[in-house]
Amino acid sequence: MENSSTPAATDVRHGSLACVGLGMTLGSHLTPLARSHITQSDVVFAGVSDGIVEAWLQRMHPDVRSLQPYYREGKSRLTTYREWVDLMMTEVRAGKRVCGVFYGHPGIFAWSPHKAIEAARAEGYAAHMEPGISAEDCLYADLGIDPGRFGCQHFEASQLLLFERRIDPTGYLVLWQVGHVGDQSLARFKATGAAYRQVFVDLLSADYPLDHQMIIYRAATLPIQQPRIRRVALRDLPDIELSAEETVVLPPAKAMKPNLTIQARLAELDALEEASMTA
Repeated sequence: MENSSTPAATDVRHGSLACVGLGMTLGSHLTPLARSHITQSDVVFAGVSDGIVEAWLQRMHPDVRSLQPYYREGKSRLTTYREWVDLMMTEVRAGKRVCGVFYGHPGIFAWSPHKAIEAARAEGYAAHMEPGISAEDCLYADLGIDPGRFGCQHFEASQLLLFERRIDPTGYLVLWQVGHVGDQSLARFKATGAAYRQVFVDLLSADYPLDHQMIIYRAATLPIQQPRIRRVALRDLPDIELSAEETVVLPPAKAMKPNLTIQARLAELDALEEASMTA
């Protein structure tokens, strides 16, 4: 006999989840489809830290619930992100259309949207991620970088510091969250400080000269703002004040070296192909 306290599967699976991106610049980056997910949902969870953005969302939907109160100094951000997943999934399981709203692209430097969508799909609910314009997209436009010209590597700064990764100084190197480099607690809100960044500079100096010019970049988040762009030498990074939102870009430091062995093999293949066509 079915337990009367357990909702029928047909009721539960009416729930759904959409995680959408607002883009970086308030209002101007929101896609029509992302707006539709927000306005047609039953409940909106806002993973944004700006009261202006929350107020703007509340003009689109009457039930916007901020996720920011779950942060706390000294509390691991991973614990907070798991709580966000639980909050969204509770409403999905209750049969509601849930929309999670996040800055930029909801799948870039955002743990909770991926995990919530994974959990929803595993339990049989419809779940969707709607992409948005990310800080990376703005970076290419504002700095005039074409990642296809020299290539482009992206690393979260602490990951690059804590693990053995291979850096290619012939392409662009984009470093995220340098302000928190070396923080293994995931519980700090303040930057880790000059001593931590000096360790990072020491690591990078194996591939870049200390006078190599870096770019410190922050995208505009309001239509009245301009992107913040600073150029400093690598050696000066420990003494520069950095926010969590700023990204560090190292342009190529060396020219690409031709792979003569591969080029010779390709020339042989071209010659064979040409010979077969003329035979």
